[in-house]
Amino acid sequence: MAKTYFVTGTDTDAGKTVVTCGLLAAARAQGLSTLALKPVAAGCRQTAEGLRNDDALELIQAITLSLPYEQINPLALEPAIAPHIAANDVGMRITLDRLTGYCRGALLTKHDLSFIEGAGGWRVPLNDREMLSSLAKELNIPAILVVSMKLGCISHALLTVEAILRDGVKLAGWIANQITPELERSEENFQTLKNLIPAPCLGSVPFMANPCPTAVADHLDIEPLTNNS
Repeated sequence: MAKTYFVTGTDTDAGKTVVTCGLLAAARAQGLSTLALKPVAAGCRQTAEGLRNDDALELIQAITLSLPYEQINPLALEPAIAPHIAANDVGMRITLDRLTGYCRGALLTKHDLSFIEGAGGWRVPLNDREMLSSLAKELNIPAILVVSMKLGCISHALLTVEAILRDGVKLAGWIANQITPELERSEENFQTLKNLIPAPCLGSVPFMANPCPTAVADHLDIEPLTNNS
């Protein structure tokens, strides 16, 4: 049976797509068939084929399965703002039931390992009542937290971990992503998080000016995600 994980971050631009593509590259190297979804994406651009999101396009390049863009990113919004605000601007209402249905349909495709990438951090509104974080609970899948290693990351990470666990979602692991070469005492920050986050560290990705999936994969350990325990 396929294993599926919800990838979230400590905030916007934490590097969810970079890390997810790295996880996909590591799985490909092990001969696993993979799938990745970006259910809702704001900040899309108009193309001849319709609205397209750069993160979703990167996921498409990284997975082994071939699916239509609309299955990977069923809800594409042009403004680069909070999804519920962008949807409201175009007269759309995003609902948890709708996103859950899209994901379940795509996940029926036979594969070994899949990732559903969130938008922004853990607490992202879909509408005035529902949060994107509820998608992980609705699908009954564990979360992977990408920690943006910068000043303030310890508090951001621990608060996010608390929220994930309080929501009744299992935390499968976390990944440190060095988004800047200038974080002082980086190793001390990393060790503090390693000591305090109650989940395995799946890797520490160093700063890369132009990260590619295979290079990121070299710094990740997907064994805890693929074992049968």
